[in-house]
Amino acid sequence: MQTPSPPPAQADAGLGDLRLFHTAPHACGYWADREARDLVLDPRDPRMGQVYTQALRWGFRRSGDIVYRPHCAACRACVAVRIPVETFAPNRSQRRTLARNADIEARVVPAERNDERLALYRRYLVARHPDGGMDDHGALEFDQFLIGSWNSGRLLELRLDGALVAVAVTDLVEDALSAVYTFYAPEHASRGLGTLAILKQIAWAQRERRRYLYLGYWIDGHRKMAYKRNFQPLEGFDGRRWRLLTDAAR
Repeated sequence: MQTPSPPPAQADAGLGDLRLFHTAPHACGYWADREARDLVLDPRDPRMGQVYTQALRWGFRRSGDIVYRPHCAACRACVAVRIPVETFAPNRSQRRTLARNADIEARVVPAERNDERLALYRRYLVARHPDGGMDDHGALEFDQFLIGSWNSGRLLELRLDGALVAVAVTDLVEDALSAVYTFYAPEHASRGLGTLAILKQIAWAQRERRRYLYLGYWIDGHRKMAYKRNFQPLEGFDGRRWRLLTDAAR
């Protein structure tokens, strides 16, 4: 990490002494021919649990104990997005996903690793990210990447006939939920479990009268990110404010 820079709007939040670091350049995880850099909030700051709500509003994201935001010199492709859940309505495809998975039970449990969840996580990585640097993750990486030490997270479990088929790692903040990561049984990929997990997180946020579900970053033109535009309405952060993105085809 390099010299700290001030985060956006920190004075308004009363966090003038919050340290923010600019990482060294590294390979972009989305475009093979691009180089990336991130802004990272000081992970040693004991206030991270309290700062996290505001960080999400600034367009940041959590990975383990690291709260970061892409900040690349020649690229602004990554756009933080969130769903205002009060006005969300599933489209036709999403309604079909709900109907197809009517036999799946959803429940919210503490954010803890156990043998069943770790085994599913490892199977998912081997199937979805072979040779991607994550397929050898074990218990330590599970805890570091998904759980962390200070966040108030929960796990949304999806079960079919009692068997665990998907887990959505979800953070709880002041007025929102944040979808951190979802992994599922590769043999049930045709069920659309990733979409189902988001729909269940939206319903969860609605039940608790939370305003938003944060979905991380969307990249225009990137096929792996295209699904996020199917959740409407969708807001994107332009670096200064959140604005409604143009409706995707429904």
